[in-house]
Amino acid sequence: MKKLLSLAALAALSLGQVVTAQAASVTGAVGFTGQNTMTYRLGLGMDWDKSWWESSTGRLTGYWDAGYTYWEGGDQASGRHSLSFSPVFVYEFSGQTVQPFVEAGIGVALFSGSRVGDQDLGGAFNFEDRLGVGLKFNGGQKIGLRAMHYSNAGISQPNDGIESYSLYFTQPL
Repeated sequence: MKKLLSLAALAALSLGQVVTAQAASVTGAVGFTGQNTMTYRLGLGMDWDKSWWESSTGRLTGYWDAGYTYWEGGDQASGRHSLSFSPVFVYEFSGQTVQPFVEAGIGVALFSGSRVGDQDLGGAFNFEDRLGVGLKFNGGQKIGLRAMHYSNAGISQPNDGIESYSLYFTQPL
C-alpha cells in the first residue's frame, strides 16, 4: 500500500510539471461494478490541444487521463486501490452552448492486489478499456456516463476481469 501511495505521489508531482503547459482538468466519478459493489474515481486530465477531421458536424480530439480508483470490497477481499493511465480519443459534436461527445481509450492500470471483490484478475497489472458519452458545456465542464473494463488480456490466469459503470463530472483547472 505504501508503495502504491508513493507511486501516486510521484505521478502527481510529475503531472504537475506538465499541467502548467497544457489545459488540465480534474474528474470525479461514482459508479458500480458488474458485481454491484461501489467504485470511486478521481482523475487528472491533460488535453492534447490538437484537432483532426474538423467539420460542421464536429471534431476529433483527445486527452491523457491519470486516475486513482477505490474499489469497495466483496465477499473475497476488502477494498482495493488502482492507478491508471490512458490516452482517450474524444469526438465532440458541434453545438453552441452544449456539445455532446463520445470517448474511447485503452490504457494500463496497476491494482493493489489481484482480487477485486469476487473477481480474480490474475495479477496487479491490467489493461483499461473505456467507452463514454457525455455533454461538454461552454465553461469546459463535462458530465457523462462511462463504462470501463479491466483485464490482463490473457497475460496470466485467471483473467476474470472487472467492469465499472460510472457517472462523472469534469471541471477544468
